[in-house]
Amino acid sequence: MPVIERAAVARATLYRHFPSKDDLVLAFLDRREQLWTHEWLETEAKRRGSTPEEQLLAIFDVFDDWFHDEQFEACSFINVLLEMGPEHVAGKACISYMGNVRTLLSALAEEAGLRDTEEFAHSFQILMKGSTISAAEGDLEAGQRAKAMARLLIEQYR
Repeated sequence: MPVIERAAVARATLYRHFPSKDDLVLAFLDRREQLWTHEWLETEAKRRGSTPEEQLLAIFDVFDDWFHDEQFEACSFINVLLEMGPEHVAGKACISYMGNVRTLLSALAEEAGLRDTEEFAHSFQILMKGSTISAAEGDLEAGQRAKAMARLLIEQYR
């Protein structure tokens, strides 16, 4: 369904708010960060875990629920980055948004008393991205597999 039909607005209204497709994609990504990263992932991890370490591990419980949802479509940031490339304005935005996730991971790692928190966050995010791709391939248990590996990673950085 075309965006204009789905939004139920006139073409002129859409172009007044989003002069180009890139503007529309960037607005989508910005909203996606708010909804996915902050209102969903961060909130759920903190709700499910009582300590920073438990919150890190809870990310994969949240992912497990997501992977089993029939509307699971993988990660918008990964999808757009791979489609547009790292030099495109939308690709650069995706890199920035994924960096914001690493900032969250690094903060939780610091609160958990782990060492080399930025390096840890990069490694932890590899588990997040990898489990997302695996789930998109059909491995619905990827979240729990990644959680087991995350425990080992946490131990390595303790």
